[in-house]
Amino acid sequence: MSLNERQKKYLRTLAHSKKPVVLTGAAGISEALLAEVDVALTRHELIKMRINAADREERQAMIEAITGTTGAELVQRIGHVAVLYRQAEKPQITLPK
Repeated sequence: MSLNERQKKYLRTLAHSKKPVVLTGAAGISEALLAEVDVALTRHELIKMRINAADREERQAMIEAITGTTGAELVQRIGHVAVLYRQAEKPQITLPK
């Protein structure tokens, strides 16, 4: 599922007040981290995560790896914080068209 700009804007609005629920450490991406992201996306659909990486390229590579593995969409990235969305089987969030 590809999100259009209107849907991303709506999801950014919903994510604004949320706190990061998944934090990456110095160890980077592990199977446990990917499992935690998967559980969080299943439960919440829309999550914030804090990515602690040395530089911008490394953060972007980590985000791409996470979204590729979990099937999530990147809604927004600001600094070390990324907002991810994956629609659930029974959606809690109704996206605009």
